Amino acid sequence: MPSDYLAEFELLVMLAALRLGAEEAYTVSIAADIEERTRRSVRRANVYTTLQRLEKKGMVSTRLGEGRPERGGKPRRLVSVEPAGLDAVRATTGAIRSMAGGLDGVIDAGRGAVAGDAEG
Repeated sequence: MPSDYLAEFELLVMLAALRLGAEEAYTVSIAADIEERTRRSVRRANVYTTLQRLEKKGMVSTRLGEGRPERGGKPRRLVSVEPAGLDAVRATTGAIRSMAGGLDGVIDAGRGAVAGDAEG
């Protein structure tokens, strides 16, 4: 089991990068995917900083893509998820699934259990 688990925003960035794929994942598209799916505002600078941190950990790698006319010929820095990153995604999502296990009724009902209710 990997020793690196992902923080919430790191996980969102990694999931977006996986969903978009190595030819379409870059800072702007990752931010847009997170915003679209979570309905929360995302600063591109936060995505960029998170990608730098994940790259230093060996969880993602980046490369320059082809120049784009809409960017004045400037290439995008494309993101690929590395095996260590995929391991961290699996470990983190597994831990979340484990913690949420058995709580479907509570979660689906839209109300949380109050501490002490089970002690009754």
